[in-house]
Amino acid sequence: MKGSFLVLITLTLFSSLSGSCQINRPVGVPAKNTSVNNGVNGLQKQSARHILTGADQTEKYLTYLKGKRVGMVVNPTSIIGNVTIVDSLKTLKINIVKIFGPEHGFRGDASAGMKVDDSIDKKTGIPAISLYGKHYKPTAEDLLNIDIMIFDIQDVGVRFYTYINTLQYVMEACAENNKELLILDRPNPNGFYVDGPILQAGLKSGIGINPIPIVHGLTIAEYAQMLNGEGWLANKVKCKLKIIKVANYLHTTPYTLPIKPSPNLNTPQSILLYPSICLFEGTIISQGRGTLFPFTVLGNPDLKSKYKFFFIPKSIKGMSETPLHQNKNCYGLDLKKYNTNKIRNTGKINLSWLLELYAAYPYKEKFFDFKQSSQMGNFDKLAGTEDLKKQIIAGKGEAEIRESWEPGLSQYKIMRKKYLLYQ
Repeated sequence: MKGSFLVLITLTLFSSLSGSCQINRPVGVPAKNTSVNNGVNGLQKQSARHILTGADQTEKYLTYLKGKRVGMVVNPTSIIGNVTIVDSLKTLKINIVKIFGPEHGFRGDASAGMKVDDSIDKKTGIPAISLYGKHYKPTAEDLLNIDIMIFDIQDVGVRFYTYINTLQYVMEACAENNKELLILDRPNPNGFYVDGPILQAGLKSGIGINPIPIVHGLTIAEYAQMLNGEGWLANKVKCKLKIIKVANYLHTTPYTLPIKPSPNLNTPQSILLYPSICLFEGTIISQGRGTLFPFTVLGNPDLKSKYKFFFIPKSIKGMSETPLHQNKNCYGLDLKKYNTNKIRNTGKINLSWLLELYAAYPYKEKFFDFKQSSQMGNFDKLAGTEDLKKQIIAGKGEAEIRESWEPGLSQYKIMRKKYLLYQ
């Protein structure tokens, strides 16, 4: 009877919440065997397999949350069906007492790297604590009136994508304050491969904390298990975890996100190219910030004699207010039609573009000597090693560069197997 009653409530809830969405369906029950374009950010729902995210499987955690004071680490990717999980759970009478927002904020309206202040969420009236402002880690006071924390954020499987750092700080805070963390897992769109140099200890920063490669090949829940298992949390504390796995998911399953994971990863193409192209943020080459197609183009005004294709970065609120080479023609590579199946087939990030544009750029001494921001402008921190820049300058080939990533990369792959929840 309880199950039937919950289904009835859920059906009624989603019908009322879905509003302008193209299809209506129960919370936590995506349409089966259909390809649904929900009109959100131009991204299309995965249809190859009937994948259910952890959040979608409400029957596995709603009862567990009843009677508890809940804190939620969430952002716009935290959805059940087409509805924000905070709005859904609040309607289902879950007692959400606090929201914690990472980079870009809970509602996703802050640009990359922009500090976010604490606030009261206008829609729900719930206090929203910023984990990308005065502090990155919840304080004991933040957690004082919370019984359980929920982490539900879509990751893209790359070391310098900051949400895995947020996860680490939240796990540390939960462990130190004896709070359980419920992780609602989501697929990793770049989870089909592992590649890149391992982060060197001396290059730890806000875009890389632990000795993992650029593409780590883990879901958020798998990474959480690694943080616990490898003793990487502060003072080697252990966080009590409860995990709701993704249903019907394999690391080899192609997965297209239903909503953009951050303002500048706004297409499936950009998400798959991001591990290769984000390295350019430590160079004088624009990656298309300030356009509507970031991370799918590369260019610089000084490459006019080398390339015909060009784009013009503009100030775009919520994406990039002051982009590199603003209002200038940037000549270079158009990768919007690049076949990303090449990445899937090789299981490697693409180094050829970095080698090509360094060779083409006329002022070599300036290529790596440009700070786009305090952290993202540091090529060594992005790469995780001081060697890559030196190798490029010295004219080393891709094969020799990749060889230098061993044995660290192979050792990581072996360690990774201990924490996998999916084949």
